[in-house]
Amino acid sequence: MKKYLLSIFSLCLAATMVAQEAEQTPSPWDFSGVVGLNASATGLVNWAAGGNNNVNGVAFGKVRLLYNENNLSWETNLNLEYGLSYIDQKNDPFQKSSDVIDFNTKFGWQFHKAWYLTASAGFKSQFAFGRAYDGTEAADPIISKFLSPSYTDISVGIDWKPNSIFSLYLSPVAGKITTAYVGDAVEEANPGLREQMQDKYATWVYSKEANADGTYDKIYKNAKAELGLSFKGGINYTYKDLKIITTLGLFTPYAWDKTEMFDAENKFIGYRDNNRRFGNFDVDWDAAISYQFLKCLNVTLSTSLKYYNGVKIADKDGVSAERVQFKGILGLGVGYSF
Repeated sequence: MKKYLLSIFSLCLAATMVAQEAEQTPSPWDFSGVVGLNASATGLVNWAAGGNNNVNGVAFGKVRLLYNENNLSWETNLNLEYGLSYIDQKNDPFQKSSDVIDFNTKFGWQFHKAWYLTASAGFKSQFAFGRAYDGTEAADPIISKFLSPSYTDISVGIDWKPNSIFSLYLSPVAGKITTAYVGDAVEEANPGLREQMQDKYATWVYSKEANADGTYDKIYKNAKAELGLSFKGGINYTYKDLKIITTLGLFTPYAWDKTEMFDAENKFIGYRDNNRRFGNFDVDWDAAISYQFLKCLNVTLSTSLKYYNGVKIADKDGVSAERVQFKGILGLGVGYSF
């Protein structure tokens, strides 16, 4: 009987030790991020300086899933954001203020200390129609939509990750697909939108052969694929209730056709490769700082800076040119950091 009791006690002791050891072993998975809803409201009564009553809300989520064990590392980031404003006015009372879909994942094999041979993939687009609100009763013209534009990148390169906070990634073999897709139903309801989107987001190319008058025809496409050089950097830092997330992405195509083109009046109209040449970098820089207090309240500052070669943006005078795009949002609302 004593032998049986001793055996049972030994098994229980062994199971307890194994359980304690399992509890002490850190998990290879790490899940972190910030999600929330920011809102603001302005009420005006006999306000001499002018203005309209308005309400603005932005729902957002920035999450990261990280796996790191043995010589393998897998990191996935997802950034979603959608904002809507209500303005107390007759025309265009509801206006979209923010719209982001940004997904990136990379899988790496550690070959030396903090250095990884890595494969990466990413996708950027938006949820809903973007419109140019002109303040009139007429339907506001569409200026963007889901898949118009969208940016998909697939690459292989070297990743330097000295810790779980910071990473740098360089790929000499990076593919980028830009789309300006407009379906038949949307084109039917908005004649000319398809060509307008393809022109704005630079999915077109010039013909290789010149016309008799020396001009070149544009060949419009739903998508354009490029091979180039890619660089990405990221910081994901948490200190108590403060969280900082920022990512920087650079891409330049290997295309190097610098053939100059001129119109019928001998005016320079650009390069045959649509100004998408090696050394001309596309820039994507996103940053978010979030602080959580009183358990459920969250203050967030997020910014986004973009510059794409070949993407033309019209100013208030209607002049189209390649321009730096910038957006900043400061919000106070309900949020949760983890």
